[in-house]
Amino acid sequence: MSGGGFGDQRHLIGSFSEAFVGYWSSGDRNFSPGLERVVDYWLHYHVVKAVIAATLLAVLITLGVLLWKAFVRAGGFGAGRTAAIASAGAVVTALGLISLAAVMANIQGAIAPLSSLVSMLPMHSSPGALADTLGQVRQHMADYPNAGTRTPPAVEVMVGDFSRYHLVIAVAAPMVAVVLIGMSVMSWRRFARAEKSDRRARRIFTSFGLLWALLSLAFIVLAVANVSVAAEPTPALLAFFEGGW
Repeated sequence: MSGGGFGDQRHLIGSFSEAFVGYWSSGDRNFSPGLERVVDYWLHYHVVKAVIAATLLAVLITLGVLLWKAFVRAGGFGAGRTAAIASAGAVVTALGLISLAAVMANIQGAIAPLSSLVSMLPMHSSPGALADTLGQVRQHMADYPNAGTRTPPAVEVMVGDFSRYHLVIAVAAPMVAVVLIGMSVMSWRRFARAEKSDRRARRIFTSFGLLWALLSLAFIVLAVANVSVAAEPTPALLAFFEGGW
């Protein structure tokens, strides 16, 4: 989709570092041809990964539902088979959560590929053009937005892209939290309807009710953190360029 041209991560980082120096030196707001090529590649890279992760998530959700239903009905199975179904269900659930994180991260990278690429810059590089450029970026970032007309356009572009980078999660995380809250409510309702003698089903519904509730809280915290960064992106971006995280 992007035409390729990068053999591995080392070549990608090298090409981006060189293009980043050229873009900064140009003093232009628009990407230089070299930077546009790298950013376009990285955008397509994340689009493909997002589609793959979303497909995998759908498969894992389906498989997880089947496995946990089988576990609830596994009363007539032997202990070994029951344990195998439970273990498989736990692994699939964990992989599903990892796939969900991968979907969100790759959507984030596709919408704001420049910020995703900037995270790969060698911030403590040897003296040279890149080190000089990073030093200038830090200096201007520390003065932004109070520098007025002296602010290089590249700083404004990076700050805007970084804000958009965190805005993606600020929007996506609450949506996921709402879904998880709904799943928790459904689990507790299933728990209430289950026969008291069916201890296996009640344990499953209790476990999932607690799990989805705790995960929804985690996503709410994630959303709040990203909202604050999206609203005031400059300090966090400066901290990154200074090696703070």
